[in-house]
Amino acid sequence: MKGLANLFIIVGLALLSWFGYSLYQQEQMHSVTMEEAESALEYLRQENGSATLEEEIQQFSPDAHAAFGLLHVPKLDRSIGIVEGTDPDALNKGVGHMSSTVFPGQGEQIILSGHRDTVFKNFAELELGDTFIVEMPYGDYMYEIRETEIVDADDTSVVGKMGEEVLVVSTCYPFSYLGNAPERFVFYAYPVLE
Repeated sequence: MKGLANLFIIVGLALLSWFGYSLYQQEQMHSVTMEEAESALEYLRQENGSATLEEEIQQFSPDAHAAFGLLHVPKLDRSIGIVEGTDPDALNKGVGHMSSTVFPGQGEQIILSGHRDTVFKNFAELELGDTFIVEMPYGDYMYEIRETEIVDADDTSVVGKMGEEVLVVSTCYPFSYLGNAPERFVFYAYPVLE
């Protein structure tokens, strides 16, 4: 009986160690992505100094998995690096930009995705009227959350032309679910005109 209890303790410690290491590794990756995003913003702003603003906006096209911007969430006092792509490698680095959608300032749907338990931790606290700020090499863009919805994990109906600029931010749902969540929580945020 004592041997079985010791086995459970060893297995429990091994699982805790693995979980702790996984969290540490993800935090390290996200901090690297923040540094990469900040460096990329600075570099791209210098590189595009001779182009007009409209040219910069329309010609912007980062490489896959490259960090290129920052997502600021004022209510949560958080800033997160944005990388190109939404495959598992990209999402392990930070917020992923869906490559088939446009970028801020291009007048159509922009989709950003992230994991609910890492980069989008505490997103359950966001409400209608809260804002996102996307910092791009060519400027900053503020969006106000006006709608939300919950869809099935395999529902692709949220992706498509909207006829106006809309920032769509999606993450797994329920927020406190363990394992692969069966649904997605989607925020629809619209430009705040200053």
